Amino acid sequence: MSLFNNYESAGSGISKYAPKKTGIALYFDLFFRKVWSLTGLTMLLFIFILPAYIAFFSLYYIKNFNAAMIVSGITFLIFAVTIGPGIAGMTKVIRLFLIEKHSFVIRDFFKGFKENFFRGAVVGIIDIVAVMSAFSSYKLYPMWAAKYESVLFYVPMVISLAVALVILIMNYYIFPMMVATDLSMKNLLKNSFALAFVSIKQNLINTLMLLFFMVIMSIFLLYTTPMFFIIVPFFPAGIAWFTVCFNSYPIIQKYVINPYYDSIGEVNPELAGDVDDNDPEEAIFEDMGGKEKPIEKRKKGKGKRIS
Repeated sequence: MSLFNNYESAGSGISKYAPKKTGIALYFDLFFRKVWSLTGLTMLLFIFILPAYIAFFSLYYIKNFNAAMIVSGITFLIFAVTIGPGIAGMTKVIRLFLIEKHSFVIRDFFKGFKENFFRGAVVGIIDIVAVMSAFSSYKLYPMWAAKYESVLFYVPMVISLAVALVILIMNYYIFPMMVATDLSMKNLLKNSFALAFVSIKQNLINTLMLLFFMVIMSIFLLYTTPMFFIIVPFFPAGIAWFTVCFNSYPIIQKYVINPYYDSIGEVNPELAGDVDDNDPEEAIFEDMGGKEKPIEKRKKGKGKRIS
């Protein structure tokens, strides 16, 4: 028995030649199919975000100053070294979602973490230094400008914020390239820097979306209890990064991955089908999706039952 659908009859199937979804339709199709996996990815990433919380709260709740500094320093160092590889692990799984390949979320997350530990750690430390520099410049330079009555102090502040913004945008590309290619650290940085200025529209969408989530996180930080702040703000982290990768990965395919396969005379396997339908040796079975006649529900009768 079914409340809304008749599961006792079959339709005509789905043809593999049906038009593929693109753009916003493809985004929501992937999103609703993977939303629970994205939530699971957020929980996995939180393992590597937790040391930052411990470092932050230890300064307030550990009364002994020396002990607080030791705990805070150690946990923040753990966070600085592992957050980049953690993002790389999450990106590896999301990339498999985007190219519609099967993924075991936990296994592939930690596989991506392990494979990209060094490069991810370097990028994570660069990001933390950039954020801390931008925050410090935002706090200090306006104060010095007011103290010494000189607007020239705003120049290094603007430069620092601009550098931090460029590094943020580079992250949209460096992590997907990291898990999709075997490029060196130097080439990852060079390519991501170039791509940061290629697609202004996608970069703007990604940045505004991330700023929106950052505002939500800041509100929870200021107006909620610590425990509620720990649980809630990072719930959308997987969704936010999925959106970033959805917008950025086609650009990486266009400017980095596809040109490589073109140079060696091959087709990017991420875009090619598994079987060449024009090759008689490969096309053993014909796909009948969309061609089958619907199987009607068998009418009930009074005939004898065979047991």
